[in-house]
Amino acid sequence: MGDAVKITLIIVGGILLLALLGGFMMYQIMPDELKGTTVNVEGSSNIKATPDLVKVYFNMETNASTSSEATSLNAEQVDEMLTALVKLGLERKDIQTTNFNVYQWQQWENNRYVDKGYKASHQIIVELGADKFSLVGDVIDAGADAEAMISYINFELSTAKQNEYKAQAFKEASQDARVKAESIAEGLGKNVGDIVSVSTQNFGYNPWQVYYGKGVSLMEDAAMAREATTNIQPSTQEVTGYVSVTYRLK
Repeated sequence: MGDAVKITLIIVGGILLLALLGGFMMYQIMPDELKGTTVNVEGSSNIKATPDLVKVYFNMETNASTSSEATSLNAEQVDEMLTALVKLGLERKDIQTTNFNVYQWQQWENNRYVDKGYKASHQIIVELGADKFSLVGDVIDAGADAEAMISYINFELSTAKQNEYKAQAFKEASQDARVKAESIAEGLGKNVGDIVSVSTQNFGYNPWQVYYGKGVSLMEDAAMAREATTNIQPSTQEVTGYVSVTYRLK
C-alpha cells in the first residue's frame, strides 16, 4: 500500500473519529426534550388537615403629645396584658410582641391635616395549642381589660404540622404525576423512562379565620369575638400540593 493511500486512510479515520466525538458532544449538550419523546405531567394532592393552633392577634395603640410618652404608655399597657396572660397559665413563648411602631398622628379637619401628637402601635400575638383552646375567651377578656383591639383570630398549623403535611402532599402529588405519565405512555404504546426534570409548584396552605375585628368599640369587638369563639373546635381543612414532572418515554 502506497504512502499516499495510508495518509488518505489516516485522514479519513481521523475525520470519522472527530465526527463521532462531535455527535456525542452535541447529544450531551442537546436539550433533553430533543433526545427523545418526553411527556410533562402535573401531579396534585389534596389532604385533610386539622389545625393544632389558635392565634389571637391584638393591636394596642396609645396616643400622647410626644413620641416618648406614647411609647411609655404603650409599654405599660403591654406589660399589663402580658401579666394577665401569664396568670392564665400561658408561657412567654406563647406570646409574641411584634410590629412596634411610633408615628406622628394627624387627622383631617377643616380641609387640612391637623397634628394630634403621636401614636404608638404594638401587635401582640397569643398562640394557643390544642390543649389550651378553651382559654381563648379568657385571652380575649385579658386583651379587652388592657384596651387591646382584636385584629383577627385564626386556626393555624404549627411549623411542625406544616412540614408534616407538606411532605405528605408532595409525596402524593409525585405519585399522582407518575400515574398520569404511565397512563399517557400506555396510550401511546410506550413505557415511562427516566425523569428529565421535576419541580414543586406550590404548597397550598392558608390560616383559617375564625373572627375578623370589626373596628367598632373595644367592648363590642370583644363581645363579638367571644361569641364567635364559644365552644371553639377546629374543623378539618384542605391543604394542597402540586408538582410538575417531565419523563422520557421509551
